[in-house]
Amino acid sequence: MQTVSCPGCGAAVVFRSHASVMAVCEYCKTTVLKDADSVKDFGKMSAVLEDYSPLQIGSSGVFGGRAFDVIGRIQLRYAAGMWNEWYLLFEDGSAAWLGDSSGQYTLTTEKTASNKLPAFADIVVAQTYEIAGLSYLAAEVRIADCIGGQGELPFKVGPGWQAKLADFRHGSNFLTLDYSDVVQASDDSKVDQPALYIGKAVTLSELKFQLLRDEDVIKASAGKFRGKITSLNCPACGSNMDYLPGLTANVICSRCHSQLDSSGTVAQVLASADRMSKLNTTLELGAKATISANSYQIIGLMKRKDDENTVWTEYLLYSARAGFLWLIETNQGWAKSQVLADWPLWYHGESATLANKSYGKLYEYQAKVIYAAGAFNWRVVVGDSLKAIEFGNGIRKLAAEISADEITWSLSTPVAADQIRAWFGDNIKADKAGKFANAEETIATLSPQFIFWLLLFNAIPLLSDFESNWWVVGLGVAAIYYPAKFLGPAGKGDE
Repeated sequence: MQTVSCPGCGAAVVFRSHASVMAVCEYCKTTVLKDADSVKDFGKMSAVLEDYSPLQIGSSGVFGGRAFDVIGRIQLRYAAGMWNEWYLLFEDGSAAWLGDSSGQYTLTTEKTASNKLPAFADIVVAQTYEIAGLSYLAAEVRIADCIGGQGELPFKVGPGWQAKLADFRHGSNFLTLDYSDVVQASDDSKVDQPALYIGKAVTLSELKFQLLRDEDVIKASAGKFRGKITSLNCPACGSNMDYLPGLTANVICSRCHSQLDSSGTVAQVLASADRMSKLNTTLELGAKATISANSYQIIGLMKRKDDENTVWTEYLLYSARAGFLWLIETNQGWAKSQVLADWPLWYHGESATLANKSYGKLYEYQAKVIYAAGAFNWRVVVGDSLKAIEFGNGIRKLAAEISADEITWSLSTPVAADQIRAWFGDNIKADKAGKFANAEETIATLSPQFIFWLLLFNAIPLLSDFESNWWVVGLGVAAIYYPAKFLGPAGKGDE
């Protein structure tokens, strides 16, 4: 451990790791560079956006039987959103990175590559690559800007610093190739190898975290409260909108359909469209529900359509305790969907394997966004189109959504309409409530007389031996006629 004085304000700046080359002064945000026994002022580092994350400098945990502390963070922003990279120092002096994106976490450590790694420009999303002895699926390729830093870091970052990253997946295994410092010769004869980081998808409970920020601390941190829905006035039309500070950086005004960037201190209009009338959906933005003992609220909704112009609605729900959840409404019914941290194994074949279960390919189509409103944890643009591939195993469905920059996997299960009604209750629009009683209405609209004659017609073969079967026919008539009589339109005495 080494303590130095900040060149900017004189406050103590502590370097806990010998590998750290810079630290951000807690008081004046001066970037302090460590050079042998001296320190240098590298200018001011932008303060990180105090977001929803429960992690903080000083949090501690255990992984693989080794204790660690969180000693640094960089905050990165790219075209579709933003995320945190937390720098961890283990008790044995080794280090690791904990990626923190929309409540999903990956822990990686730097490794030495044993074979030649692909060039950044050659990586294609959803293609497989043999790296470090495994067949990895390219999950995401992006260039991100560093928008803030905190604590100690093992390399020099500052204004204008960019990260060039490619992420890969193999089940729960996670791999990152970092091309940020790769230098290519002018004659293309030599390309430096990217840094290689290997790890896995993890959860905070799995890492046995201690000293996490509680809700009161998060709330006191510039009002950026995890789970607190905050109001924002649209800069384009003045309409009031709800969003999650630091969590949903992309907000779409439901009135004028302007696309806003709310990741900074002031919301900025990214794109604007003609004013649109409010979409008539079964569930509305802001509707609340209790699902599996967790309180959820609908923060975003979008409509999409496929190649055959079939349209469906997707609702994004958020819970302070449980994170994100999707509800999908189609003309076939409802489904609950969760984005997966542990990915299926799939090599572009007719099946995918998840938890040792095989899912057969069902459909492949283009999914296009035709309407979006509310807040999202990535950038949603009307007109965006991506390839969707669905796989099935019984009632469960896997879905891969593939764009030019990213692939995501989700697992969905059907939800009965009665369950949706139980979850949302009065939050379901009155003019839509009837759709949940389709089955009951179908029975109710069948008159007792119709059911009687239908049964009688189908009982003709039994009448050929009426003496021995008359009681069976009579029982069948009674069993259907009398319930129909009391369920039918004329028998609804409780209305």
